Amino acid sequence: MKKIGRLHVITDTELQTHFSHLNLARMAIAGGADTIQYRQKAGSTREMIDMARDLKQLCTAACVTFIVNDRLDVAIASNSDGVHLGQNDFPIPLARELLGENRIIGGSAVTLEEARKCLDEGADYVGFGPVYPTTSKADAGPVTGIELMKQVVEKVPIPIIAIGGVNKDNTPEVIQAGAHGIAVISAVCCHKYPEQATRELFQALKNKK
Repeated sequence: MKKIGRLHVITDTELQTHFSHLNLARMAIAGGADTIQYRQKAGSTREMIDMARDLKQLCTAACVTFIVNDRLDVAIASNSDGVHLGQNDFPIPLARELLGENRIIGGSAVTLEEARKCLDEGADYVGFGPVYPTTSKADAGPVTGIELMKQVVEKVPIPIIAIGGVNKDNTPEVIQAGAHGIAVISAVCCHKYPEQATRELFQALKNKK
């Protein structure tokens, strides 16, 4: 049975340059993250594969799920636990054909219709948002708000992972609204102490469910 984590930390080296993907993953895992998602938008494919393989090794040793954002080729080459795909990325049904039934596929959604599409196409979870205002993604789209997320939780029977502006202060509201978990970028990557930031998010999740 696939285990969908509740605390997804998405590594990023564009919003900040103090920490590498590997260092961010180490600190996030130490702080309690159960899922690491590798997000790299630029650079050579070979470098991405090398980094993804290192991250996969780290996550496997820690019994943490490793997901590759967007790049199905990198996910396959690194033997990741899965891939996360946006609405305009590689089609989920084709990704399933290539990855098989045992690997995790997540889909992004900003509307109820998109969330249902992810479900219909075979996604294992939906990353829904931005629930709150965010500066982490230029293409994040309009803020969905907590009420729309509640509707998605009610109508889409797979885990909903809230993303976009999620932090330790609003995590309780997200979980009370029915989200399975949270995914964060800047709340950890742009924090002066990523391990501490992850631990605070972990405690916010632990105290509410």
